[in-house]
Amino acid sequence: MAPPVFIFVGHSNSGKTTLIERLIPELTHRGLRVATIKHAHHKVQLDTEGKDSWRYKNAGAALSMLVTTSALQLVADADEEREPMQLAKRFLGEADIVLAEGFSHAPGPKIEVLRRALGKPPRCKISDGLIAVATDCPETYPELPHFTLDDLAALANFLLQYLSQT
Repeated sequence: MAPPVFIFVGHSNSGKTTLIERLIPELTHRGLRVATIKHAHHKVQLDTEGKDSWRYKNAGAALSMLVTTSALQLVADADEEREPMQLAKRFLGEADIVLAEGFSHAPGPKIEVLRRALGKPPRCKISDGLIAVATDCPETYPELPHFTLDDLAALANFLLQYLSQT
């Protein structure tokens, strides 16, 4: 079973990462196991060339996991199932809630992070699954719940209430 996923969208430098980073402790203090998924638009080196796990992947393994005494890293083929709901179902079953960053075009409930200082319009529309806005622009989507970028408790309450209603 997949944990519930909330997708945080917005333009570059809008504060998505910072908001999620600050929201995680708010949710974990409430007893939730939080997982995150970050969508990168550029190529990132996930494994070190020549190391054992890299060698396994290059030999054809669909998944390769590196396990240390304090952490683990999974490298898996991602030719399909790149949407956050599918990724959460496939890899994040231990989590109570998943906060995904990016994935503007993926289905799922979205919270847009929008700051007036960027001078850009919203990235998503309500029809894209937008359920709330974290912003300093109260005139943007006035029909949706609005949260300031500092009101983490209210945003966490909203997410949990949203889950209880779905």
